[in-house]
Amino acid sequence: MVVEERVSELGFQIPPVPKPAGAYVPGVIAGNLCFTAGQTGTINGKLVYSGKLGAGVSIKDGYQSAQLAVLNCLAELKWALGSLDRVKRIVKVTGFVASAPGFDQQPKVVNGASELLESIFGENGKHARSAVGVAELPFGAPVEVELIVEVR
Repeated sequence: MVVEERVSELGFQIPPVPKPAGAYVPGVIAGNLCFTAGQTGTINGKLVYSGKLGAGVSIKDGYQSAQLAVLNCLAELKWALGSLDRVKRIVKVTGFVASAPGFDQQPKVVNGASELLESIFGENGKHARSAVGVAELPFGAPVEVELIVEVR
């Protein structure tokens, strides 16, 4: 439980795995990789922030939403792997940011997920990434994050 201890030291906790909102599973292992489903910034199934970046949602709130989303992805990994200590490295993060016209700071928002993963996993938390602006996300979420990780 070393990973979960590090999460606690940082002032966060791994939530229960979120219930899928559709016909999918939280995570899939393929070879030595695990792919998570996309997650939003929810606590106990309720969005903490809603709306679009550049139209009512600040970069700070988007950053925090990305942190919550990645914690939900870690819950999915725990569900799929049995233990977060099986995560060898974070390979790729994809962040989707609901963006108002003209908003172009998606990388600053998705840094919430990336910087938290690096704080948790150190060098093994450094990853490739995409930060994509989109018109809408499920249920009005401002951010959605998905992970690809290498498994021990």
